[in-house]
Amino acid sequence: MTAPESGAFAAGTAEPDTEALRERALASLLTARDRTTLLTTCVEDPDLTAQHSPLMSPLVWDLAHIGNQEEMWLLRAVGGREAMRPEIDGLYDAFEHPRSERPSLPLLPPAEARAYAAEVRGRVMDLLAGADFHGSRLTEAGFAFGMIAQHEQQHDETMLITHQLRRGPRALTAPDPEPAPPFTGPAEVLVPGGPFTMGTSSEPWALDNERPAHVREVAPYWIDTTAVTNAAYQTFIEDGGYDTERWWAPDGWAHIRQHSITAPLFWHREGGRWLRRRFGVTEPVPPDEPVLHVCWYEADAYARWAGRRLPSEAEWEKAARHDPATGRSRRYPWGDADPAPEHANLGQRHLGPAPAGSHPAGESPLGVRQLIGDVWEWTASDLLPYPGFQAFPYKEYSQVFFGPEYKVLRGGSFAVDPVACRGTFRNWDYPVRRQIFSGFRTARSEAA
Repeated sequence: MTAPESGAFAAGTAEPDTEALRERALASLLTARDRTTLLTTCVEDPDLTAQHSPLMSPLVWDLAHIGNQEEMWLLRAVGGREAMRPEIDGLYDAFEHPRSERPSLPLLPPAEARAYAAEVRGRVMDLLAGADFHGSRLTEAGFAFGMIAQHEQQHDETMLITHQLRRGPRALTAPDPEPAPPFTGPAEVLVPGGPFTMGTSSEPWALDNERPAHVREVAPYWIDTTAVTNAAYQTFIEDGGYDTERWWAPDGWAHIRQHSITAPLFWHREGGRWLRRRFGVTEPVPPDEPVLHVCWYEADAYARWAGRRLPSEAEWEKAARHDPATGRSRRYPWGDADPAPEHANLGQRHLGPAPAGSHPAGESPLGVRQLIGDVWEWTASDLLPYPGFQAFPYKEYSQVFFGPEYKVLRGGSFAVDPVACRGTFRNWDYPVRRQIFSGFRTARSEAA
């Protein structure tokens, strides 16, 4: 059994030509930089240099880090150029300084950080114009350019999280998702048991933890058609979910008690109704949206309360990619074509998830909806390497995180750009993290 492996550039083409690669790399880099610019110009400099939460870097650190990584991997590693600012490499090494320490570092001030990132980008554009996309694993199919575009978009999502944590008036605006009629389909879908191909071996810009493609055997199971909604989660709260120890993993129970957690992050109750703070605006919690800003422990407790469980990572991917009619694994739930607006809520087009049941054009062959976009979905699985994993191009991207300390999230959120979102893409975080754009759906074994 093999995955579709049709390439990341156009469905049905085995290998894109050099100019198609160049155009895609250029478009991906420009899209990322436009977003970075928006996120770092919509507030004044004091907001860029402030640390809005000990969990996050100052926005100005992210800005210069983006430029530094682009210089290191594209200008130095690919282009063989001399270092522009070697003295700042340590300042923007994510493993050398934890986020809580970064405000105390001699960081580039906003104007200098912008100028540095812009100068790097100008030189990268010259490099890209004459790039040869063959000859090494780093340059094959434009991988290094794709890796840097994904890296910048991942930091853009991180900066958007910082904007959500930031106190003060609204700085970002975007239209709300289109209203959707109430979803009237089945609450859950049966995924047949048997083997399927998980991961990828030839998606050109896939990262090391997505590789290689390999066969997984999965027992039959039921999975929610849509992510758990705010209304459903409120029922859990009102039924004493946060006060009933038996629903919680021991570490989760200790955590919510220690930190007095009684609802998703940014929620509070006022006048008999739930309100939330979203990017500087306080508003009623919309009942039909997927619940957002819950940690793994909260998702796990809800699932236990509902008589269900979180899906494993393999179960999530089979629901998203497996086509039972052909036996093949698609790139995305809807097929092999790159995401379009009708398929999924991605790319910060909106500043929140669409109502549960939206995007019927993006559903999987089995009828599961919104597996891509809207909210990252917690799974039951620890982050572990696939059989045959090889760290590339550096072990700190994935390898140092493998183990039981981190839980896997899949699917992407409204804050994820399509370049950094695939049916095989893996995200991970500590099970206590709630500032991320995380939600979940539940599952149960067929016999349960």
